[in-house]
Formats: sequence, C-alpha cells, structure tokens
Amino acid sequence: MSDALKHECGIAQIRLLKPLEYYKEKYGTAFYGINKMYLMMEKQHNRGQDGAGFANIKLNTAPGDRYISRIRSNAAQPIQDIFEQINGRINDEIKANPEYADNVSLQKKNLPYVGEVYLGHVRYGTFGKNSIESVHPFLRQNNWMHRNLIVAGNFNMTNVNQLFNNLVELGQHPKEKADTVTVMEKIGHFLDSEVQKLYKKLKKEGYSKVSASPIIAEKLNVAKILRKSSKNWDGGYAMAGLLGHGDSFVLRDPAGIRPAYYYKDDEVVVIASERPVIQTAFNVDFDEVHELPPGHAIITKKSGEVNITQILEPLERKACSFERIYFSRGSDAEIYKERKMLGRLLMPEVLKSIEHDTINTVFSFIPNTAETSFYGMVEAAQDELNKQKNDAILAEKDTLTDARLKEILAHRLRTEKIAIKDVKLRTFITEDSSRDDLVAHVYDVTYGVVKPEDSLVIIDDSIVRGTTLKKSIIKMMDRLNPKQIVVVSSAPQIRYPDCYGIDMARLEGLVAFRAALELLKDNNQYDIVEKVYDKCKLQVDLADVDVKNFVKEIYEPFTNEQISDKISELLCDTDVKAKVKVIYQTVDNLHTACPKNLGDWYFTGNYPTFGGNRVVNRAFINFYEGNEGRAY
Repeated sequence: MSDALKHECGIAQIRLLKPLEYYKEKYGTAFYGINKMYLMMEKQHNRGQDGAGFANIKLNTAPGDRYISRIRSNAAQPIQDIFEQINGRINDEIKANPEYADNVSLQKKNLPYVGEVYLGHVRYGTFGKNSIESVHPFLRQNNWMHRNLIVAGNFNMTNVNQLFNNLVELGQHPKEKADTVTVMEKIGHFLDSEVQKLYKKLKKEGYSKVSASPIIAEKLNVAKILRKSSKNWDGGYAMAGLLGHGDSFVLRDPAGIRPAYYYKDDEVVVIASERPVIQTAFNVDFDEVHELPPGHAIITKKSGEVNITQILEPLERKACSFERIYFSRGSDAEIYKERKMLGRLLMPEVLKSIEHDTINTVFSFIPNTAETSFYGMVEAAQDELNKQKNDAILAEKDTLTDARLKEILAHRLRTEKIAIKDVKLRTFITEDSSRDDLVAHVYDVTYGVVKPEDSLVIIDDSIVRGTTLKKSIIKMMDRLNPKQIVVVSSAPQIRYPDCYGIDMARLEGLVAFRAALELLKDNNQYDIVEKVYDKCKLQVDLADVDVKNFVKEIYEPFTNEQISDKISELLCDTDVKAKVKVIYQTVDNLHTACPKNLGDWYFTGNYPTFGGNRVVNRAFINFYEGNEGRAY
C-alpha cells in the first residue's frame, strides 16, 4: 500500500493440553510453547511493529511460587527484543543452575515463562501512544489466584465514554479513559463478582477459604462473565484473556469485524488472528484451522476442557474486507485467490482506459502487498491479448503468411517492476516540508523500460490519503515519460472513517472526501456541507440506535467516475506531463471477490454497529469546526 495505514494488532494464544514432560519427550524441549509462540508472533509481525507483549501462566503451582510472567517491549524490533530477553533469562538461570538443564519439574518451578498457557500480542500505536504502558497484554493483579486477569486484543470500541461511565457507576475509579482499560476492568469487575458469589455459596456449605479456592476455579463460569462484561460493547474485537488459575478465552465481536481462527488437537489449543499463522507454526492443513464464529468465545478451562460458546447474539456478518485487501498475509489460500480476483475484475475498466492497446502498455504494481492483485490483473490482460491474437489470425486467415503469424504470436504482455520501495518511512519528522521530501523518496523507479508512446498501468491495494502517490509515485512514474499513467486501486474509494481498529479517523485525510468537497464547490453545491453539519449536530444527544449517517449526502450528487476523475486532478501537480487517470474497484466487484468478508463501511458508510454512525457524524463535525480531536 502506498499510503502508510496502521491497524490494530494481532493476537496469539496457546494452551498446552499435556504435561510439560510430554513435550520434552516428544519434541526434545519443555520450551515447546515458548518456541511456538515466537513463531506465531513473528508470523504476525505484519499486524503490528510498534510494540509486542508476551504472558505466561504455570498451572498447579505451590503457594509462594511465581506462576505469572509477563514481558512487553516497544523497542524498534519488539518481538525479537522480547524473545532475546526471555532466552537470556532462561539461559542465565540454567548456566547458574546446571541441574535445571534436563529436569522439567525444576524448569517449571524456577524458570520464568515456562508453563502451559501463553498469550502473545503485536500492536500498532494508532493513537500515537507508543509508550510501554500502552503495550498489551494488560495485567490486573490479585492475591487470589483466580482473580488475576491478563487481557490482550485486536479491537477498538466506539463507546468508550459509555463504558467508562458504567465503571464509575459501579463505584470504580478507572486510571484512564481508554478502551483497553475499560474493557479489562469490566471483565475484572464481573470476575470478582462471580468469585465472590461462589465463595459465599461454598462458605455456607462449610468449606474453608483454602479448600474453596480450587473449587471456585473449577466452577468459575467464564461464559457468564463474558456475557455480562460485553453486554454494552460496541466495536470490532477479538479479545483474548487468561485467568490466573489457568482458564483462557478468546471472544469475537458479534458482527465478525475482527478475525480469529483456532486449531485444536490432543496436544494444544491455538488461537490467532490469521489462519496461515497456525498452519505454518503447527504444520496443519487449511481445513484443520477453523474460524471462530462471530459473537462466540473459545473457552479452555484449567482442566483442558474446550468449548465454543455463544456469548452474544450474532449480527449480520460484516467481517473487515480490508483484512482481505491488505492487512492479512496473502499466504492464506482464500485470501490469495481473492486478491487475484480483485485484480482480474478491474481489467475491463483498465482496457477501456488504454483503448485495448496492450502492445503499448506496461503493467506494474506498488510493492509489496499489491503484487497478488497484480497477478490477477495480468492474467486478465493476458486473456485480452490472446483474444486480440485470435481475432487477428481469423481476420487475416486467407492472406496469413508464416512471417505474419510469427509476428502476431510474438506479442507479449509487458510486465515490469517499475516501482521499487527503498525504505520504510517512519513519520518521525513533523515539519511538513521535511516530511514531504522524505515521502517523495520512499520509492525509486526502473528506467529504460517505458517508451513515450506507452501507457503505464500501476496497481495499488488502495488509495487512502493519496499523499505518497502525489508526492512520490506519480512524479517518479512521470520521469519515465509515458503517454499516460493509469493508477488502479484494488479497493473501492475510501469515503468514511473507520472506528473498529484501522487508523482512518479523520474525514479530511481521505482523498475521496476532499474530491467530493471540490466537486461541490465546482457545481455551486457547497451549501450541502453546512446542511449535513446541521443534521449531524442535531443528533449529538441521540442514542446511538437513533443516529443516521448523513455524511453520505456529501457524495450523493456525484457518480463514482466523477469522484475518481477529481481524485486524478488532486493527485497531479502542475509539473506532471503525462495524462493521469485513477481507476477504483467497485463495491459490487469487491463483494464478488471477497464474498465472506462483506464489511465495507469505509467505502459505503454502512456501519455494522450503531456506534459507527455516531463516529462518522462526529468526524464530520470535527472537520467542519476545524477540531483536530478524534471522533472516538
């Protein structure tokens, strides 16, 4: 993707179902869980590089023995930093105590991070908070083993203020108004309440505090706690948690916005944000890894009993389509096919733009994630070239010579790697002129493969803000002196902010929104902006269920093509010599390519939860009033 676009996080959870001695005997190490967690986190580094965290629980420890370990890092390479520290600690302890080397019971008792339950997390700091305090997992500590709670998630809540106020009404004093804190404290409150109820019941039955503790752990109803905790959550989430005594869970939002997959056999229970992560780390087939149903939790008790339980009534499935377009790794078999189809479905519009002249066209892509869509586009272009060859042969069949036949068959599709990404730019310089100069040099180009009579077609995953295209890519392409530059987006026009985890909170940052505003000015219809503002303001105090998305009215006067053409203008400086055309995917084609992930609110404004409409209206109010605050 040419525009830097961050999103919320990846989770990994492992529960070992056998004693550690089993893994030592079968795999040669009691550190089996640690090694697998490293693989799972590293295979999800695409989901977050601003921070990483790891937590571990040991089962059945004696009082006085440490049973929870947690480590977090916001270093430049946080996953590597975490596991270097873990390995360093373990190796130092074994070096100082050689008797630990082959003794699994001593390793579990004395070495940190050696246990049966693991939780890992990688994150992007979408709110600009990259301090260590913002890195998951979060830990809520208590001297009662079963009241310890560790939480990490891939999520964003739209109603943080409401959740915060709910905690205050419960008599709590949250340390921060952040969705992570409010979610953890909500779960923690109902965990405490359930433990207290169980203890009172057992006390009446004559149990002492000591004898009641293991029975509480056994009887604790995790599903009940999650139902009460999540009752008022509005957002997209895959929420993972561990309880101190060994229960674990992952809960997915009822619209299925954020992804979660699981695998289970007689040795392990594994959950991750992406299917191929589990396939690779545990060497299992596609069909053995299952998607966690929306509104359900996978709950593993300390005993090893595993249940998939409905926690919330599922809503209409609106799984995030950006997972398929860009975020998830393309090594997933389904995603790979879908990305190719996204490229293929764009070809009719591309052919129209180049007037079906495949001979004088060079096809390329924005590295690196647009490459798969590029393959699909090229396959469709090859089909067109074959048709042209076939038509030419049939048209000339009566006069066709051997030399002419060879000439026709010699035509090849011209595909080149034109754009080369030199560096991963980090926007650590805030001065606009300095940052713009850096952006302009993120990409380099391959010289000598484009002729002045050529059209240059280059595909990108999506065009969000258009900054890198304008400041860098289009200018770089123009240096090659093509007749025309056709920029193709495998995603539709991004018109609305996201509020479920993707860092697209401000409307004015979206090039499609800016294009619509310019069209309103061009057509003397800018009064619509004030009318939409007034409608949004009238909804500020309404309940979320009653709020409507009036921002759609900004786009209604115009066709998709009109907005695309205006975007083409906005992305071109006056010094660009080539004709530039921008082609976007249609929403219908997106749904055809990705039929299981129909979450398209950033393209259509059709938010899957009520809180989304409030967020988009607040984003518009912020834009109109010049308020730089976030909409959620």
